[in-house]
Amino acid sequence: MNFVTLNNGLQMPQLGFGVWQVENDEAQAAVTKALQSGYISIDTAMIYKNEAGVGKAIHESGMKREDLFITTKVWNSDQGYENTIRAYEESLQRLGLDYVDLYLIHWPTPEFDQYIETYQAMEELYRAGKVKAIGVCNFEIEHLERLLNECSVKPVLNQVECHPYLQQKDIKAFCKKHDIFVEAWSPLDQGGAVLEDETISAIAKAHGKSNAQVVLRWHLQNDTIVIPKSVTPSRIEENINVFDFTLSDEEMHSIDQLDRNARKGPHPNDLNVR
Repeated sequence: MNFVTLNNGLQMPQLGFGVWQVENDEAQAAVTKALQSGYISIDTAMIYKNEAGVGKAIHESGMKREDLFITTKVWNSDQGYENTIRAYEESLQRLGLDYVDLYLIHWPTPEFDQYIETYQAMEELYRAGKVKAIGVCNFEIEHLERLLNECSVKPVLNQVECHPYLQQKDIKAFCKKHDIFVEAWSPLDQGGAVLEDETISAIAKAHGKSNAQVVLRWHLQNDTIVIPKSVTPSRIEENINVFDFTLSDEEMHSIDQLDRNARKGPHPNDLNVR
């Protein structure tokens, strides 16, 4: 496993396991398989409605809590200072944990304009030692700039949709300048066209790897944190077996040329649901 050092000194696995769109009763089995396969970072969220299943897998794994890295998120309808504090405590109860390693704002929902006070509540949780690190998801540069200007604790990362067809180069450049990691959700394009791309297929064949493994390796070599999701045991294992090969500069460059600015999810400025 590769680790990255966040801007507050915390070490985070560069490859984790995501559980978006995994039903609660499936989450326990999927996370159990992930932990058995070598994952130690698990990414969930209140809105996924599977924190309880994730928590059961953690508790039944027999692994030490300090050896795991657990992320969850505050949902849009829980934004606001007091709501965020309450939502965090409720997530802890569902997970059955005393703390989470990373707490994130799920979406900025700029129409409601509460992400600053939401983040300030997270700063209080961080200062109180209730979370190890705080960050954001789906923040555009304008949202990040406001956060950096109005808040005092720099987010450790920004989790955004990112894959070879949506490479987020401007956001990556901004985050790198400010020592904020980018974490990719849907790093495999949700199993879409990226995994059938001819360029990626040729590279995969050359390395004796799957297309998904090549895409994950591309993310890792771009210093991006990744959280691929699967409920298929063989794919859970496949997705973590990406540390035994390296893409050449030429192969990295060829994947860099695939950017189409093609989103699977909504643009953050348009997602204002609660």
